Amino acid sequence: MELFTRMAQYDYEQVVFCYDEASGLRAVIAIHDTTLGPALGGCRMWTYASEEDAVIDALRLARGMTFKAAAAGLNLGGGKTVIMGDPRKDKSEALFRALGRYIHSLGGRYITAEDVGTTVQDMDLIHLETPYVCGISPSYGSSGNPSGMTALGVFRGIQASAKHLYGTDDLAGRRVAIQGLGSVGYELARLLRGAGAELVVADVNPQQVERAVHEFGAKAIAPQEILSAACDILAPCALGAVLNDETIPTLRAQIVAGSANNQLAEERHGDMLHERGILYAPDYVINAGGLINVADELEGYHPDRARAKVERIYDIMLELYNLSRDRGIPTHRAADEMAMKRIQTLRQVRSTHLGHHEPVRRGR
Repeated sequence: MELFTRMAQYDYEQVVFCYDEASGLRAVIAIHDTTLGPALGGCRMWTYASEEDAVIDALRLARGMTFKAAAAGLNLGGGKTVIMGDPRKDKSEALFRALGRYIHSLGGRYITAEDVGTTVQDMDLIHLETPYVCGISPSYGSSGNPSGMTALGVFRGIQASAKHLYGTDDLAGRRVAIQGLGSVGYELARLLRGAGAELVVADVNPQQVERAVHEFGAKAIAPQEILSAACDILAPCALGAVLNDETIPTLRAQIVAGSANNQLAEERHGDMLHERGILYAPDYVINAGGLINVADELEGYHPDRARAKVERIYDIMLELYNLSRDRGIPTHRAADEMAMKRIQTLRQVRSTHLGHHEPVRRGR
């Protein structure tokens, strides 16, 4: 992999390699774009097969965060941290405090939060070294785990999808297949059931499935069958790249709208969904609730204000669908267009004003 070639191709601003011998820290911080504001993106810890895989993941995720923040209307850019290591056995106070010092050295250009493989407690350790971290314990005036807000945003996005396709956002009697019952998927199931939806669920953890069957009257289905289940709405809430050459021809849903990141294996798979007449809710737009929630901490967290911002995903999704329809383009391309238009407009505004300066950021 030619790193600078890749950075130039997708306009990355900075890549930071972090190493600390004493703690064993090996991490990569990728900052994609700070046109709209400081880069905000979670800290992922994973057992990567190689250093190259870790770098590629950091780059890919950072760019995704730029588009997510822009589409959500946030004054933030995109970034990401990945730590090479096993989150089950390689964590330590020293490791996260060492990472905190690296983040602090960036002077606020990058703000981190929890992600796959990290927790609120890990963020608290980073917070000992830097204020540039969100999603820390509520005792610090933070919002804690953002999963509930992510689920709320996906729920409102599903309602908007139903409104666009069916003419009503009433989900009573709609059959929804949920792939993955983690913290977001399970909360989404609760919200959908409360709205009267009929649920079909699958997860690799049988206990989570049994719980959903008991609490929500859901129908259990094997994980390998959930994507092809007969339903009105398919909600992928587990792994990425589930929409691909093998699965798309088998889909029996009219709408695909879930919380999983990077659902399209490749860009062209969004085109395939469009050609099949399946309404796709671009993942980085519909699952932005968690980002919106932690971003509110930068203004001094207020739960009602954060919730109101997350609720706006409903309106953003309708705007996106209208753009897709009016332009005759797939929804994932409409989402990219919305995000890039905002970034390019602000970039032009900054370049045409005399005495360019960074906007004042409020501290914690």
